[in-house]
Amino acid sequence: MSERDDIEARVKEFPFWYHRIELPHGVVTPGWAPLDPEAYRIPEDLTGKRVLDVGAWDGYWTFEALRRGAREVLAIDDFSDTMGVIEQRDRKAWETFDLCRALLGYDPSRCQRQELSVYDVKEEDLGRFDILFFFGTLYHLRYPQLALDQLSEICDDQIFVESAILDDYSPYRGGLGHGYDGAEMVMEFYPGTQYGDNASNWWVPTLHCLMHMVGAAGFAKEARAWKLMPNPDKLPHCRGFATARK
Repeated sequence: MSERDDIEARVKEFPFWYHRIELPHGVVTPGWAPLDPEAYRIPEDLTGKRVLDVGAWDGYWTFEALRRGAREVLAIDDFSDTMGVIEQRDRKAWETFDLCRALLGYDPSRCQRQELSVYDVKEEDLGRFDILFFFGTLYHLRYPQLALDQLSEICDDQIFVESAILDDYSPYRGGLGHGYDGAEMVMEFYPGTQYGDNASNWWVPTLHCLMHMVGAAGFAKEARAWKLMPNPDKLPHCRGFATARK
């Protein structure tokens, strides 16, 4: 068996992949995220930065930060999100992450991971970080502003956030094409499966609201916010980004 065949066989052992990760010998994991890596606007050069990747899942952004020169990355996840489409037994904790880390050759001392809720991040346990990645997680949280506040306490420089947004979709206003147009400061609550038929989706903000939530957490400088695409034609494309500095 060739090395490529061996890697492909090991990847196929897992029933579900969220991230599309490039591995050695041209193998790519069969995930779908991120839809457009360039849309995240992460600096190409992260040399010397210490990065926290919140909700890391398979580890795409952890490995990408290291590829861009980060001196150390800590990935955290609590494995609570199943996207409403996979069984909890198929959410393989750190197994997919560990496989990719090993195949990519990253030292665990530099590429760390820890099972941890975002509400429990503390400086005395984790230290401080230059950069925070907070992707695909905020709308799964019951207390999203608290999470941003907690993260702000351990960050010295910049946060990058990606979230579902309401600008082009609201289940309460008619679905796709019936969101909130403009600068509405709105966040919707979903006590059931109203958003995406997924019980782990709790809150979704407008892009304007998301940017101000980031600011309220203490990231008030150089604030920017943008949509994944101007006119999304499906629910997974109704996403936005925000970044700001301390």
